[in-house]
Amino acid sequence: MNLSPRKKRILWYVLGCMFLGFSLLTFLVSIFPTSIVDIEFSEEVQEHRHPIFDWLMKLISIPGQRPYSIIIVCFTSVIFFIYKFKKEAIFILSTLMSGVISSTLKLLIDRPRPSEGMVRIIEKAERQSFPSGHVLFYVIFFGFLTVLMYHLRNIPRNLRRGISVLSLFLVFTVPLSRVYLGAHWFTDVTAAFMLGIVCLFFISYLYFKYNDRKT
Repeated sequence: MNLSPRKKRILWYVLGCMFLGFSLLTFLVSIFPTSIVDIEFSEEVQEHRHPIFDWLMKLISIPGQRPYSIIIVCFTSVIFFIYKFKKEAIFILSTLMSGVISSTLKLLIDRPRPSEGMVRIIEKAERQSFPSGHVLFYVIFFGFLTVLMYHLRNIPRNLRRGISVLSLFLVFTVPLSRVYLGAHWFTDVTAAFMLGIVCLFFISYLYFKYNDRKT
């Protein structure tokens, strides 16, 4: 994908800001594991609790739970492979790196999950809190799926649009879902979203670079 020098500069500025934002949040939560901003944000989100919201937010989070996330990635990769998109199938599998990245960062930063005394726990989550593995996975996997739907014009238009709309819906609603369910803090999902954008860019960059080399 060819971009003008101006668009490339803007893109690098955005990526730089994303990475800087992630780094700053990582530093802050390492020093202050619990902040008033996180608590107040969770309180605001959870004020609007309703059984329908409980069901919807749990439904949104299901694709990010193991083993469902691994199954979804592998199944999607197989579908692309069957329809002769072999290169795309390999790159889709590479999105599983989100799990390795989030697990490593969780161990290094070791931030506790929100507790019952601070927020309402609707869905009990295990392991450490920072960054949100769900958000990181959604941005990388569903984000890359959206990139592919934009690029692969030989796939039927309605199918591409449907997949893109669903993917973007999940990408932008899962951060709210994780906070609403009491599984994460605001800074967890924000940092994961920023890091996910950076990772998504590099996967997409390698994908398009490989395409250019083949043409």
